[in-house]
Amino acid sequence: MLYLSELLMEHHELQTFEELVEIIKQQTQTGERFFRMDVRPPFPDTPENWEDRLEAAFY
Repeated sequence: MLYLSELLMEHHELQTFEELVEIIKQQTQTGERFFRMDVRPPFPDTPENWEDRLEAAFY
């Protein structure tokens, strides 16, 4: 299972929400089947519908 908090710790170089979306899209190639959004992304450009956007990027 892929946890958003772990992904953020592994990729501390991320600066924007869009960069996070791209990383999540890359993670789908590794065979992860489940994604848990256990924290809110800490970026100033995180949209109100961030959960929907990350879920769409993963699936």
